[in-house]
Amino acid sequence: MDRVPSHPVLSCAEAKAWEKNLLSDENSEWVAMQRAGVAVAEAVAADFREIGGFPEDTRILVLAGKGHNGGDALLAARALLSDRPEARVVVVLCFGAEALRPLAVRCLDWLRRDAGGRVEVMSAEQALASDQRYALCLDGVFGFQFRAPMDAATLGLLSAVNEHRGIRLRAAVDLPSGVGETNADTVFRADFTYATGIVKEPVLSARITTSVGRLRYLDLGFFALGEPGNAKERVLTTAGLGPLGSLRSSQSDKRTFGHLLVVGGSRSYPGAVVLTVRAALRSGAGLVTAFVPERLAPEYAARHPEAMWVGCPETLSGGLAAGTGALIRERLPRATALLIGPGLGAESETIGWVAQLAADSPVPLVLDADALRAEVVAGIRNQAFVCTPHAGEFQRIAPRLFVDDKLAAPRGVLVLKGPMTRITDGNTIYHSPFGGPVLARGGSGDILAGLIGGLLAQAPGDPLLAACRGTVWHGRAADLLARTRGQVAVELSEILEQLGPALIS
Repeated sequence: MDRVPSHPVLSCAEAKAWEKNLLSDENSEWVAMQRAGVAVAEAVAADFREIGGFPEDTRILVLAGKGHNGGDALLAARALLSDRPEARVVVVLCFGAEALRPLAVRCLDWLRRDAGGRVEVMSAEQALASDQRYALCLDGVFGFQFRAPMDAATLGLLSAVNEHRGIRLRAAVDLPSGVGETNADTVFRADFTYATGIVKEPVLSARITTSVGRLRYLDLGFFALGEPGNAKERVLTTAGLGPLGSLRSSQSDKRTFGHLLVVGGSRSYPGAVVLTVRAALRSGAGLVTAFVPERLAPEYAARHPEAMWVGCPETLSGGLAAGTGALIRERLPRATALLIGPGLGAESETIGWVAQLAADSPVPLVLDADALRAEVVAGIRNQAFVCTPHAGEFQRIAPRLFVDDKLAAPRGVLVLKGPMTRITDGNTIYHSPFGGPVLARGGSGDILAGLIGGLLAQAPGDPLLAACRGTVWHGRAADLLARTRGQVAVELSEILEQLGPALIS
């Protein structure tokens, strides 16, 4: 079992073999379908909160194929209707009622029995007429065993759905129809894809990210008793946050939970280091000391007295001058982790002493923002370290970390930030299905760095776990913020207020 709470990402063929062994008869398949339907419904309702919540009197469009994927979509619609007596469902049986497999027939019958007159079966032409309006479209046409090519009628259906302007949210069940080991020319274009039970490799392909939308992994217990092989790609789960929500020892003090040193800030970028320090304080670290330009320290100390703020000599441009290194070295023996970079600036004097500090550090490092320089990374010797670049910063340091473009890192832990953040130690790639567009703001990475740094200070022997746990925590808090306040009218610092709820929700 992997030490980082996660589940394997499987190819379509591997997923088929695993499910065949796990779901060995019709009864076990039926139980799994019911779980999937309820899980999709709950996830859709939760994600709908980012755009104001699921309307009580809404209409839902279900595109149902022949088999289990269509059945899952029908059961999800049933679960949504059960809590919304005024909601209605329109079902398009994409291949006709006579093509439905037995369990899909059972799902349709169950939906009709429970919802009665609130369910209407229509042709694709009727359902997708220009005057039709739906809050939600559930895509259950094809499952992960799809093989291209696709028949012309279904291609036309998916094109019509993708272009229809009367659908507010499009949700793919398991993976967008038309995506599989081979992909169709036209695929369902989802806002969210809800991977049921197993994340299949195709949904992580860079070629179809716009069709997958935001990936959500719905754990149905498929790996409760074990998992296949030695998967090199995995999906992170919220189980990694469990220890953070547990009771702490009554026999502890501030030194029990580590001491993080944070180095950053400049006249040009004064706010980044504040966000990082605030996140580090929220991470549970016992002590946080920040080294910032001397003219900034008094203000920061007055606003955030929980941290220790050390004013440091400045360059003419307001960055951290070379004398800062000596001040940091004085305190390093009492530290358990060192974070460098937020708001640091790119002056050659600053980068020069930072490179030397990183090379000599006796404690694990987190390198973020302006500390993500080739000369800084190149000098690191045997220390454990975490790098947290976005795509542009990654290009600066990749030649110093990686032997090819497969994220096969010979040293360090990489957190490659993006719509789907990936973490690797060079052996395994972990995908984080948490967070979303609410994070597409300046300051997001500063908060993430602070969380990872604070967690690393508490457990300096496991930088990979700190990186994965911090990424999940950050993304989960962002999801809660978007569901509480929406995606638009928020400030990034509000994520800090969701870190506590993220551990108990």
